[in-house]
Amino acid sequence: WVEKRDSGWIDLKYSVQKEDIWQTPEVIASGNDWFVNWADYPMMAVDKQGNMIAHFLAKSSSGTYSYDVNVVYKPVGGEWSEPIIPHDDGTPTEHGFVTMLPKNDGTFLLSWLDGRNTGGGDHDSGGHGGGGAMTIRTATLDMMGNLTQEAELDSRVCDCCQTGGAMTLNGSVIVYRDRSEEEMRDMSFVRLVDNNWTEPKVVNSDGWKIAGCPVNGPRIAAFGNTTATAWFTAAEGIAKVKVTFMDDSGASFQEPIIVDDSVSVGRVDIVMIDNQSAYVSWLDLEGETPFIKFRKVSRDGSMNDLTIVSETSASRGSGFPQMEVIDDTLYFAWTDMN
Repeated sequence: WVEKRDSGWIDLKYSVQKEDIWQTPEVIASGNDWFVNWADYPMMAVDKQGNMIAHFLAKSSSGTYSYDVNVVYKPVGGEWSEPIIPHDDGTPTEHGFVTMLPKNDGTFLLSWLDGRNTGGGDHDSGGHGGGGAMTIRTATLDMMGNLTQEAELDSRVCDCCQTGGAMTLNGSVIVYRDRSEEEMRDMSFVRLVDNNWTEPKVVNSDGWKIAGCPVNGPRIAAFGNTTATAWFTAAEGIAKVKVTFMDDSGASFQEPIIVDDSVSVGRVDIVMIDNQSAYVSWLDLEGETPFIKFRKVSRDGSMNDLTIVSETSASRGSGFPQMEVIDDTLYFAWTDMN
């Protein structure tokens, strides 16, 4: 999590739970030039050996929306490294909305939205830059700070929606909100097959045409070789949360299951508990009161009743609730605005 000091400096901290006790928080990194916002937040990832990485955003120029992804890493038994920047374009443009996946060979897969082609313009002029389109890129980071396997995954994507990723037994899958020339902003995915990235493919053709970024990205989870992804859409003016499971071939997703079509705010998350079912969470309004809700959904389309986790706030400051399953226990984390 992020803490702001009175001096203007910002700390990224974490804590480890041991025997049901949260240990003294440790500082990952600090800075006074960070770009801190509600939707593009720092995260960390840990592999099975205990190697850790984390990221934050730091300003690259005086422009409001020019910032770089900064990644720090901590090998088992080591200390947190100095920050490295995974993109080498050097442009004063937007870079963020990072996905970090442990590959369990001592390396981590990174993907991020990369604005190197947007060049100039302001944040609201038909996109986030006055030039070309936002892209999504990837690289692999090892515990010595080396970057390899750099690639562009898609040359035109939505500007400020979170990305998602999952590691299956056959390799990684990245999901993101795409952006067509006609401003259709539906979900797409790419897969790493035989060490090569596939061409982008639509998760589902919702047909949501919107001339601006909804700041509401997808999430994906894996169990073995099965993946499930959740996302928000407001196609035809109807807010919906959808979930779909990947078919057995791994080449496409099945027909989506509508998890909620009431007054959803989105901000989804998803975890898989076996190869047939997942839990999905989202923000929903009852009257004017927002709640964090979740339910179990199965591959055959069956769903459990809704469960309310907590009342919350729909303001930007409440952020995006997180959900994880660890040792058959479901955990939730969110920002309390009270």
